[in-house]
Amino acid sequence: MDRASAYAIVTEFVKNPNLINHMLSVEAAMRAYAVKYGEDPDYWALAGLLHDFDWEIHPTLEQHPQDGAPILRARGVPEDIIRCIQSHADHTGVPREKLMDKVLAACDELTGLITACALVRPSKSLHDLTAKSVKGKWKDRAFAAGVDRAEIEHNVQALGVDLTEHITFTIEAMRAIASELGLDGRLAQV
Repeated sequence: MDRASAYAIVTEFVKNPNLINHMLSVEAAMRAYAVKYGEDPDYWALAGLLHDFDWEIHPTLEQHPQDGAPILRARGVPEDIIRCIQSHADHTGVPREKLMDKVLAACDELTGLITACALVRPSKSLHDLTAKSVKGKWKDRAFAAGVDRAEIEHNVQALGVDLTEHITFTIEAMRAIASELGLDGRLAQV
């Protein structure tokens, strides 16, 4: 499975550009962490890119992501990637055994919070966003209320990294695709 094939799956099943941007953000974080840990960045990135591909067709916990697994199998996605995707959702009961599994869980919710933080900045950019800014918004539970901070903390602890370092690392990973995400400052100029 190559990235083009994975992206074709995403665009077939996902129409919401914000959800696509979320998956691109997680893909970028997975790619960066794979490099950090000496793993295959193209392979790890597949899990990030595909992890929520079925959310629009399976928008409940009873269905997502477990009902997406047969679709991925039919499309030739490696079983290891499918298993990783299943493990990112606590309710599936699939344990996070591999480092790739733990990284996906640690990056998923956080990328949403980082995106929200960038969008409320005057610059509308990831390029001047810091972990300190994200942590400042972290305390405001009304801000990005759908982001489960406790889940992020739990998953970051399971990964064995410092929360501030993880936020910084994830911001930097997302900066690599800031223009693709529309978080490069051009929205501030509109």
